[in-house]
Amino acid sequence: MSQPMANSDLTASQADETPEAPSDLRRSLSLRDLVVYGLLFIGPTSTMGTFGVLDARSHGAIALAYLAATVAVAFTAWSYARMSQAVPRAGSVFAYATAGLGRRPGFIAGWMLGLDYLFMPALMTLILGIAAHKLFGGVPVWVFTACGILVMTLLNLAGVKTTAAVSFIILAVEIALLAVFVVAAIVALATHGPQRGWLSPLTGSGGFQLGGVIGAVSIGVLSFLGFDAIAGFAEEITGSTRQVARALMFCLTLAGALFVIQTYLGALLSPLTPDYLIAHPEDQGTAFYQMLDSQIGTWMGTAVTLVKTIGPVFSAMVAQAAVSRLMFGMARGGTLPKALAGVDQRTGTPRNAVLVSGLLTVIIAVAAAYSG
Repeated sequence: MSQPMANSDLTASQADETPEAPSDLRRSLSLRDLVVYGLLFIGPTSTMGTFGVLDARSHGAIALAYLAATVAVAFTAWSYARMSQAVPRAGSVFAYATAGLGRRPGFIAGWMLGLDYLFMPALMTLILGIAAHKLFGGVPVWVFTACGILVMTLLNLAGVKTTAAVSFIILAVEIALLAVFVVAAIVALATHGPQRGWLSPLTGSGGFQLGGVIGAVSIGVLSFLGFDAIAGFAEEITGSTRQVARALMFCLTLAGALFVIQTYLGALLSPLTPDYLIAHPEDQGTAFYQMLDSQIGTWMGTAVTLVKTIGPVFSAMVAQAAVSRLMFGMARGGTLPKALAGVDQRTGTPRNAVLVSGLLTVIIAVAAAYSG
């Protein structure tokens, strides 16, 4: 036991002695802001789109699958929490890999994370463009997509306090919608009873199948993508470096709880059995919405659809903010052009990095819109 403790103490000592990188990023984010960023990127209602797929894969034990997924992702969250305290710099994974492994591994890690953060907002805004095009067929998909990217880029250029305020409002709407669903679901269960056994979302329908649950967990963990973006704002927090670690763990715990609650209630109310969904995969994508329409009312399905049409733009806004901080950190570290390390003195944001990330997102998203 003495040797591991010694190594741990040495690592902590080295981290304490490592000088913090100079930063002109404005420190104005609170613990609440970090949690809001993480939850908005994840999306509190993201499980609704994958509900049918996981319900079929887990053979009805979908709530258990999300509970296990939360535990699995907790190891990653804990790693981020530790590293964010040891290396409290913008760039998250890039900064961690550079400090621990060297410049070349850091560069590779930064690019891998950067591609993720670039493609995610492109995909999210493309989803908005497709949804809006269905409502206004005369306007091309790429126009709505480009407008969504323009809005989120302008918000990010306005500064983190502006984006934090907007993010809080959008997240509050999503949480309120989820609360309405929970209340309506409880009323429906009290009035008409469940469609399945009360414990079936945890034990499965027709018997527990471990292989199915493990397969569902491998998909369920994808619902948590984005919470790690919190680490990218380490140089903009107003408190100690522990704020990032606390935000990471709180965000993961709250998101996991919300996922388990909504999938548990959804499974109890779903008129489509796991066996039916396995036999009819074409209904898996709309299973949750069919449940809303038949068990609660079309008004609930319409409200959820509207929020999930607009929400991705603001999730993309957080992703763009995160990738701009990554670019800023890599540029300051000498692995990207120095111009990307420029900071707007009025807003305290990495202006050049935000503009470049917005431009790249437009190119990716519009190209995808045209190819589609």
